[in-house]
Amino acid sequence: MLHLLNLPRRWLRATYDWTIRWAESPQALAALGLIAVIESSVFPIPPDVLLIAIVAAQPQWWLRAALICTVGSLIGAAIGYGIGAAAMAAVGQPIVDFYGAQRHWDRVVELFQGEWGAWFMVAAAFTPIPFKVATIAAGATAMPIAPFLVASVLGRAGRFFLVAGILRLFGQPVRRVLEKHFDLAALAFFLLLVGGFVVIRAL
Repeated sequence: MLHLLNLPRRWLRATYDWTIRWAESPQALAALGLIAVIESSVFPIPPDVLLIAIVAAQPQWWLRAALICTVGSLIGAAIGYGIGAAAMAAVGQPIVDFYGAQRHWDRVVELFQGEWGAWFMVAAAFTPIPFKVATIAAGATAMPIAPFLVASVLGRAGRFFLVAGILRLFGQPVRRVLEKHFDLAALAFFLLLVGGFVVIRAL
């Protein structure tokens, strides 16, 4: 029984070690950009995981990695907006259903059409709130494109450059703490991810 309980931990640790090794390859930045694109429109796992691994492994890449992550995320945000605006029934609705946001769709519509729409967009871009739900909702509610893009830039750039900057300044100590207390770090990441879904459901 104990062996079975240790399987998720061992799998996570093996995945982390593999990611750190792979983050040193030249293809890592291209993969980061791709993950950032799809995370902003459909993918549930945030690109921060690979961003952290890349900067921890290659601190000199921190500005480039944060910029690539931001640009990729904005491209994905535009795709999510387009899904909401032009393909809500066929593509957007299944994604919304997956994240359990349908019960609160009226509230989401109200947020984006009200005076706080841009600020909610900033919050969704910066926090663990699933960003793709916000980008699709922005398109579906015809949020003006200029505030949408500005809010997305502020939130995404603020988040990714903050993460990369911290890793650049304290990369090796953070990496040592992360590896020493890997179980707690994995639990914290899981709780943040779940917390984003809870926020969406609580709107």
